[in-house]
Amino acid sequence: MSIHRIYAAISPFFRRRRMRRFHVLVAPSPHERLLDVGGTVDFWRGLNLPNPITLLNRDATGAAAGARANLSFVAGDACALPFHDGAFDIIFSNSMIEHLGTWERQQACARELRRVGGRLWVQTPAREFFTEPHLIAPFFHWLPRRWQRRLLRNFTVRGWIERPDAGQVEAFLEEVRLLTLAEMRILFPDCTLLRERFLGLTKSYIAVRNPS
Repeated sequence: MSIHRIYAAISPFFRRRRMRRFHVLVAPSPHERLLDVGGTVDFWRGLNLPNPITLLNRDATGAAAGARANLSFVAGDACALPFHDGAFDIIFSNSMIEHLGTWERQQACARELRRVGGRLWVQTPAREFFTEPHLIAPFFHWLPRRWQRRLLRNFTVRGWIERPDAGQVEAFLEEVRLLTLAEMRILFPDCTLLRERFLGLTKSYIAVRNPS
């Protein structure tokens, strides 16, 4: 079993609920251009959104496998989007911005998302939630970095499954930086911040900009 099979079993429930809110609050019309920063074909499969959708990732090689006709692919950096101001009607990003490693890169990414899109929908896991979602490990992300480095391999679900070596552990710790509500407010000052809840607790945040 891989960690991705666990995510595939869990994520559809949250995805359906999230996309219902997206349709209500952003209300994309069929011909509006949508850019998904960090998106995947698997995410959009089965959602039947007719809009022209561009998926941007660092490496778009092979991304078109099994894609629908309305999907296109661009390789690029989320912190320096290769598009002019207002190039897309809607910017969509799901669990991407926490993978940029540093606060400075997250700030750069947020500026780019706000620059390139008219309406925004940016979701990210909440640092305040008690479980680290990428590792499926309670309280792990609240520990000092030196403890995380020692415990990741043997005391997280992802560590048990993937058995990462020291280099892989370090790469994960350098990549993932979960965001707080206060930080999301700084990153997206012109957006409304929504909370996704699980067991009554805030699981993730969604920044929504929908100018009238």
